[in-house]
Amino acid sequence: MKKLVLAAVFLAGFSFTYAQESKDSAVDPKENKDLMTWYHKDFATSKVYGVNTANAYKYLESKGLKPKTVVVGVLDSGVQVDHPGLVKNIWSNPNEVPNNGKDDDGNGYIDDVHGWNFIGGKNGDIDIDNMEVTRVVAKYKPVFEGDDSTKNKANQAKMPEEFAMYMKSKELFTKKSIDAKQNFQQYTMINEAIPEMLKMLGGKTLTKENIANIKPTDQKQAIGLQVLNNLALSPAFSGKSPAEVEKLMKEEIKGALDHFGPMAKQYDLNYDPRAEIVGDNYDDYSEKSYGNNHYQGPDAEHGTHVSGIIAGLPQGKEVQYGVASKVAKIMVVRTVPNGDERDKDVANAIRYAVDNGAKVLNMSFGKPVSPGKNVVWDAFKYAEDKGVLLVKAAGNENEDVAEHLAYPTNFKNSSDAAPFVNNVLVVGASTNRNNDLRAGFSNYNQKMVNVFAPGEEIYSTVPNNEYSYQQGTSMASPVVAGAATVLLAYMPNLKPAQIIEALVKTSNKSTENDFGSKSQAGGVIDVKKAAEYAFTNFYDGKTSSVKKPAKSKKAVKK
Repeated sequence: MKKLVLAAVFLAGFSFTYAQESKDSAVDPKENKDLMTWYHKDFATSKVYGVNTANAYKYLESKGLKPKTVVVGVLDSGVQVDHPGLVKNIWSNPNEVPNNGKDDDGNGYIDDVHGWNFIGGKNGDIDIDNMEVTRVVAKYKPVFEGDDSTKNKANQAKMPEEFAMYMKSKELFTKKSIDAKQNFQQYTMINEAIPEMLKMLGGKTLTKENIANIKPTDQKQAIGLQVLNNLALSPAFSGKSPAEVEKLMKEEIKGALDHFGPMAKQYDLNYDPRAEIVGDNYDDYSEKSYGNNHYQGPDAEHGTHVSGIIAGLPQGKEVQYGVASKVAKIMVVRTVPNGDERDKDVANAIRYAVDNGAKVLNMSFGKPVSPGKNVVWDAFKYAEDKGVLLVKAAGNENEDVAEHLAYPTNFKNSSDAAPFVNNVLVVGASTNRNNDLRAGFSNYNQKMVNVFAPGEEIYSTVPNNEYSYQQGTSMASPVVAGAATVLLAYMPNLKPAQIIEALVKTSNKSTENDFGSKSQAGGVIDVKKAAEYAFTNFYDGKTSSVKKPAKSKKAVKK
């Protein structure tokens, strides 16, 4: 699922929350240039848990290594391919003639110049789609809870795995749909209370002292005062003028309403845009030739932000750059709607990217149930056989992923001692606060999450040639995808298991707040240290050649 989320600082103390993965934080990028690129910092010199990007390049170049361009598949919501910060690092299919209406390279996709869109068709592009739990409930409710109780029991006994998935989906569907409706109503109420808040400020700046003696006279003022009290505790709002408070609040609330509004469709059992727009037989997992070449789609904010973290280039006054900006080309594979991704599309997206030359795939999405998990697992194995690394976000529910599997997963069961493939790298999100290093939303597990990487207050490209701060494991995953790309560019024969081992073994560790037990690495990645490790342990001194991984697989599967 593509999740756009608020910082939501003004919601503390309310009975509702919106803090899975953050959209814009309330930081003005023009006020803090250093914050734009904090995730590149060297921990050894700055004591900030960045990933040491610049020193990694210096080290690799000092060894006389010459980089090769690496194609990175971004399986996401779409990308603005002509964004000034990205346009020079967008992959172009060398075997396809642009816009001639032909499948020049014979891969089954017409005019796939910069990638492909698996959630579009002749009739346009999917924007809002269901949550997976909605699709499961809609499909199996007549099977397991239909009018015939005898038949229901027989089906439950005959399809135990499907029935278990249905019951889990039903529970989540009921809770989430109610929460979404309540959140939308609550944010609407706060939005309507903004004029009252401004009146209560009486032209004064927002401080605890200035609102201490306000006495509300009705419900709107009571709501407004509670919000103001919470806002006054936030550095982003405290001390701001009424006009500044209004501007910031409207930006925050718009994001929330834009998020919760579509949920009426995401949790509608009768809503299904697939047949009309995509036009495929969704139940036929063998079907591959569908979609279109609309790389951006209706909402490319998430995918454009992810792409900038991997391969963004400084332009104009913007200093933002991706971890692999010197060596990466972004292949756009539109897979994720405003809702949950579908397993058929994920599997086809992986195979498309692999077949067309991507060596690293970034997958900043996830969901709690997966009816087609086997076809996705087959695609994982296909990528493993082709030597392609899959980098996946751990998820943003603040959960132990051993207790709450986040699909797609490289563990078929949480009780398994090791993943069933050795080419998947799962990433949690860290902060720039050493005493609170794990981002509060980030999922975790010492066995099933490999590493952590910066994922809070990450500044990157967004559509309309703009930039914004966003946060989530969706942002941490491309940091790691970029790091892996750097290693692979300078040492092209590195195997996925070797890249994973290098990043895990060399992470900068921390024991603050039990951070060391939240991932296999017990720390935040350091690209320079990983480069040193890979060069020392795997590179044999010959151009584009590495040693055979004597201990690589064992190390990864501990």
